[in-house]
Amino acid sequence: MAHEIKVPVLGESVTEGTIGEWLKQPGDRVEVDEPIASLETDKVAIEVPSPVAGVIGELKAAVGDTVEVGAVIATVEEGGAAASPAASAASTPPAPAPAASEEKAPDSAAPSDAAQTLSPAVRRAVLEHGIDPSAVKGTGKDGRLTKEDVLAAAKAKGDEPAAPAPAPSTAPAPSSSGASSGERKVERVKMTRMRQTIAKRLKSAQDTAALLTTFNDVDMTAVIEAREKYKELFAKKHDIKLGFMGFFAKAATLALKDVPSVNAQIDGEEIVYHDYVDISVAVSAPGGLVVPVVRDVDRKGFAQIEKDIADFGKRAKDGSLTMADMTGGTFTISNGGVFGSLMSTPIINPPQSAVLGLHRIEDRVVVVDGEMVIRPMMYIALSYDHRLIDGREAVTALKIIKDAIEDPTRMLIDL
Repeated sequence: MAHEIKVPVLGESVTEGTIGEWLKQPGDRVEVDEPIASLETDKVAIEVPSPVAGVIGELKAAVGDTVEVGAVIATVEEGGAAASPAASAASTPPAPAPAASEEKAPDSAAPSDAAQTLSPAVRRAVLEHGIDPSAVKGTGKDGRLTKEDVLAAAKAKGDEPAAPAPAPSTAPAPSSSGASSGERKVERVKMTRMRQTIAKRLKSAQDTAALLTTFNDVDMTAVIEAREKYKELFAKKHDIKLGFMGFFAKAATLALKDVPSVNAQIDGEEIVYHDYVDISVAVSAPGGLVVPVVRDVDRKGFAQIEKDIADFGKRAKDGSLTMADMTGGTFTISNGGVFGSLMSTPIINPPQSAVLGLHRIEDRVVVVDGEMVIRPMMYIALSYDHRLIDGREAVTALKIIKDAIEDPTRMLIDL
């Protein structure tokens, strides 16, 4: 008996998605709830499971197709036997022809059959570095390969990336005597739905909000000393490392409670104030930056905050974040310091009204009690919507965060 596999409900206000990857092909055996496809939505990638155990029948959509919630994208024959490779290949929809600018990989880097289930980013890394995916242990969900797995294997191998074969070019190479003798290549890659949405939201924030940024610097001495003193006991008791984000999340909570407008948002002609603190924490995912929400930060301790953030980071890496993880949030913290940023002007995450930007820690000479001393300093930035938040309120909120980090005892006694 054939069962239809339909696009599931993708989340509030999300009505469609894009086929990002087929994890199963016609003739493949599939178990109950085993993922058969990956759908890219505006916020996250969602895996579509099979409702029954059986054999994949027809695929009714190709990679890159946009499909609406409830649409039939494949069929599965319940309890059927897996088809032979030849039969499977015969029933598989033909792959689209590569673009003229797409580079061909050398024969030595040809992927095995297992590579057909790799994500586009992982597949490109496999071809670029000449790695056999079947020889690399995946750390992603269900043992799937991630881009980081491939890069680690390439580093361990110690080889330079495999040189791609020349690709056909639609434009003639410059013939001037000063031109480079090597052929210059251009690759065109369609933006993912997530990247398109990120671009639209960031541009919308600039067009709608009256954005302004205020800066300060923080002496990280007290926090660093606290971490060094208690990190082993903390890890032993809570089974999680004590990081900087827990300190900044709790410090931000003090600021948001004292300056409610920084934790509010504009809805039409109304201002919505929140008596809770849900902090969106920006983390890197293969498809771009995502901001899952740590909820009720004002009610959680350092250990639970650190566990939540670590879990989000892991699930962002293996692509298992859900729409529920991304929904809501009253304030955002973005840490560009992990990438080496000294200073930046972060952009708000609509409909939120403010975002805290963290940066790298570096030793600098500062004046303390009339003497020049070397201290580990960090620049912090608060970007805010000036339609709602006055400059005095923004500066006050950032100063509260600075004071709490420089004297962590304030977080314990609610100062």
